[in-house]
Amino acid sequence: MTEQTGAGDFDPNRVRKVLGVNAPQAVAWRVFTERMGTWWPLAHYKIGKANAVDAVLEPRVGGRWYERGEDGSTCEWGRVLVWEPTVRLVLTWDIDANLQFDPQLNTEIEVRFVAEGDNRTRVELEHRRLDRYGARRDEMRRVFDTEGDWGRLLAGFARAAELGGAE
Repeated sequence: MTEQTGAGDFDPNRVRKVLGVNAPQAVAWRVFTERMGTWWPLAHYKIGKANAVDAVLEPRVGGRWYERGEDGSTCEWGRVLVWEPTVRLVLTWDIDANLQFDPQLNTEIEVRFVAEGDNRTRVELEHRRLDRYGARRDEMRRVFDTEGDWGRLLAGFARAAELGGAE
């Protein structure tokens, strides 16, 4: 597993992460989209009051992206803008700087899954439109890049994908 941030093409309104995953493209896609609860750190990366037990992506354009609490409650994170199975996914991330759902925020996360042979996939994630955070853009960029860290989340995803999504 390797990670790069693409620092050579800095844009204050986006964060980019690239990760090599030792899993076939279809497996990487499936684990990312169908098995998010196996790798997303729900104990810490959640917005609901209830203990989160799953992270769900509804598999279609317009589908919801949300956490499910142990009490059956759901807390929206965003929605699916592009659904191109095994190759590309675009989601809104509608969690504001105060960790509240804001359906008007509309930052975007694009994830590409690029096959590199039969058993390896390059995963490219770009979180863009960070200017939507206004005066808190730099703070949120830092969170996504180094503190809350898409890199750390993707590393957990890569471990799960390498195991085929087994819990």
